Amino acid sequence: MNYRREFEIAFVGLKPGVHEFNYEITEKFFEHFQQQDFKNCKANVKLTLDKKSGFMLLKFEIGGSIEVICDRCNNDLPLQLWDEFNITVKMVEEPEVMNEEELDPDVYYIGRSESHLDVSNWIYEFINLSIPMHKTCNFENMDGPHCNPAALDMLKKLDANKETDSNPIWKGLEKFKDLDN
Repeated sequence: MNYRREFEIAFVGLKPGVHEFNYEITEKFFEHFQQQDFKNCKANVKLTLDKKSGFMLLKFEIGGSIEVICDRCNNDLPLQLWDEFNITVKMVEEPEVMNEEELDPDVYYIGRSESHLDVSNWIYEFINLSIPMHKTCNFENMDGPHCNPAALDMLKKLDANKETDSNPIWKGLEKFKDLDN
């Protein structure tokens, strides 16, 4: 069976009601997409599809772990994934026009003649959205098990240099600092 076909759901044969699909996502999944900002992805995706007459409600539950590069010390940092996303898929006559006009990103249109729903792009998007924008460990002093001590030393040196390298241009402006009071 083709790996990409695993993410196509033949919804025409499904009875109305709730159906559950589970996917294990590894590095192989991301080969068909652009280069990622993470590695060693071991994600689990639980997809609940609630089939109704004329539309489907999809709920994606993302879990698992990945490795990212810490924004502070540039070391590998393991992160836990957990998030939920909902999509409403509606069946219409002109899905291309409706998708262009739709302002809600959680609504997607497919043609009434469609028989399969490819969820791979949504899984890709939702895993990426589960990763925090600011990727650092929770240790403020950079003393955690994944922190780079050399980076900590460098940041301390830079902070010390800032205090001693004050620009003489700004010295006279200090007296205007408290004029508002």
